[in-house]
Amino acid sequence: MKLSELTQRKPPLPLNLELENGQVIVIEQWLRVLPEQRYVGKGQWQGRTVLAKLLIGHKAARQYQRELLGAQLLSEQQITSAELLDCQQQNDGSAYLLFEFVDQAQSLAVVWQECQSDKPLSERQTAVLGAALGAVAQMHLRGLWQSDLHLDNLLQQGKRLYVVDGGGVHNEHAGQPLSQEKVIANLAVFFAQLPSAFDAHLEELLVHYLLVNGQHALRLESLQQHILSVRTWRVKDYLKKAGRECSLFSARVHLFGLRVVWRAAQDELEPVLSNPDAAIAAGHLYKTGGAATVARIECGQRTLVVKRYNIKNLIHWLKRFWRPSRAWHSWREGHRLSVLGIATPQPLAIIENRWCGLRGSALLISEYCGEQDIIHRLASYQDSDAVPEAEINALTELLNALIREKISHGDLKGHNILWHQQRCYLIDLDAMQQHRSVRRFTRAYQKDRSRLLRNWPQQSPLYKLLDQRLPQLPASCTED
Repeated sequence: MKLSELTQRKPPLPLNLELENGQVIVIEQWLRVLPEQRYVGKGQWQGRTVLAKLLIGHKAARQYQRELLGAQLLSEQQITSAELLDCQQQNDGSAYLLFEFVDQAQSLAVVWQECQSDKPLSERQTAVLGAALGAVAQMHLRGLWQSDLHLDNLLQQGKRLYVVDGGGVHNEHAGQPLSQEKVIANLAVFFAQLPSAFDAHLEELLVHYLLVNGQHALRLESLQQHILSVRTWRVKDYLKKAGRECSLFSARVHLFGLRVVWRAAQDELEPVLSNPDAAIAAGHLYKTGGAATVARIECGQRTLVVKRYNIKNLIHWLKRFWRPSRAWHSWREGHRLSVLGIATPQPLAIIENRWCGLRGSALLISEYCGEQDIIHRLASYQDSDAVPEAEINALTELLNALIREKISHGDLKGHNILWHQQRCYLIDLDAMQQHRSVRRFTRAYQKDRSRLLRNWPQQSPLYKLLDQRLPQLPASCTED
């Protein structure tokens, strides 16, 4: 097959790709695929294991030049990165770049996933973020920065750290330290991807950066303002992606339906997506009939929760068809929480049934995060003087995160907070809202807090303890 003939979402493997110079790349594994645009895979070329970046479509030439320039800048400035072995812009418009394959390495994003639920700033988290900030500082010291700066673009092999994805690498004055303005802007991109709870630890984290690059006295206030701006943009950008075809999501939207799937889980979810009603019928039903049907199902190696939002009758349909479905609202808010680092089951897929654009029933598929809610978790403490420190700390952490982001749940009863992996996970996000007005958020938060406390008798020791320990806001606020 020629490179320009790559059109499938995930072409079958192994795949022999013929280049215009007569050479052949044998692709053994796909690592990332954006159909009809960009294919990244592990393969064999001239007896070597390589990372192949294959570019097709009308953007191929521009992407090729960016990747090539970035790889050259990293190499010239002696930043540890994978060696570029071969590259070419072909006559048919396609292009390729072949890099040495960094064996027995994992991205810092994978390492971070293993410790991200730790209490900030744990020893494991410090090791990951410290290593990343050291690599970023080294780039800045040499006049480079990475516009798409995140942990997935840093590969760890033993004690070595590789910078990958040269397409996002830029230079101000190569070989000279980056200006303070660009340093702050780029560091803001890095810190904005961490949960806002880490903002309180900026000074501690910056020590790892300044040990490598101490050229500038970084203004903490300016950095914090930039972080807030970037974080706001990231949330908006991610939520836009969650409704369209991109590298993260597979989307089909037309007059008779909508289907958006988290791309990493698409193949595994296909049996459920093709016949969701059968999957629900074969699963364990938690709730059936009425406005919603909820079931736990098994799909491959995953345990999932499927929630179908039903249309009860004509009057119910007339109230619902013209506005976004409850499934869509839960889908968006679930991804909002995920981006902000607030615990919630990962939303994996959404389906809306439509007729000429008019919405009908809808379905949401999410990860399964256990069945123990906070009411059951605290049941043995209701009439006891014992203090459930772990649970109260987790609840406090959750509410503080909602306060930081000015998010109200809308129905914060105990059944909507799951206890999973020593954390409190929010579910049933149909009424969730992120507020711009502090006054309106204050009112909404007070309602959420009161609704949570109503799960226990007002005179019980547990109620009194929670009322004392859970964060409160002023009864009124004049700021909008």
